[in-house]
Amino acid sequence: MFGLFKKKSPVEKLQEQYKKLMKEYHALSVSNRSASDAKFAEAEVIQDKIALLMKNENEIS
Repeated sequence: MFGLFKKKSPVEKLQEQYKKLMKEYHALSVSNRSASDAKFAEAEVIQDKIALLMKNENEIS
């Protein structure tokens, strides 16, 4: 119950966005290859941002 009002970290938000983009990529992969590739490219950008944030968090700790 106490976790209900907990704000998500930037990494958690990006992970959710990445997961959503990967679902869209998979759904489009059978019908529209170019749109699928675009979603995958967006997901890669998000993944790079996650890696950068994780690296920065580890350097601070």
